[in-house]
Amino acid sequence: MKKSAKRKKVLFISSLGGHLTQLLQLKPLFKEYEYHIITEKSIITEDLKKQYHMSFLAYGARNYLIRYIFKFSYNIFKSFYYFLRERPDVIVTTGAHTAVPICYIAKLFGKKVIFIESFAKTSTPTISGKLVYPIADLFIVQWQEMMKHYPKAVYGGSIY
Repeated sequence: MKKSAKRKKVLFISSLGGHLTQLLQLKPLFKEYEYHIITEKSIITEDLKKQYHMSFLAYGARNYLIRYIFKFSYNIFKSFYYFLRERPDVIVTTGAHTAVPICYIAKLFGKKVIFIESFAKTSTPTISGKLVYPIADLFIVQWQEMMKHYPKAVYGGSIY
């Protein structure tokens, strides 16, 4: 009797808003892989949990720097916990700050990182993009103009 091939485990991660909207455009991939989504907790994402396999990090807007530093630190530890619990083969992210720690955790464990730069950024790079670019196994931009900032990136066009 032939054993069926194990499906790859993909962890999709993003912060709220447009980043999550872009990430959910990848929904057809959820059928192809064993998947799990990590995003920030909110009323909207609590409702999405009914449709998707999801876990949450603390929401951390950068408006209040001191509070943000504590929440970001907390999210680093929680990201480490989720990574160990889910044991993904690949991380796919559309950013932003919420996703950066798990990308570095994944690299520490020799896993693949795929970063999709934000559709909203047509001519300047995001902070998270600049932080993850050096370690990404595949870095995708949605605008041809962004290739000047990320010369090793792949132009993938819009995911919308």
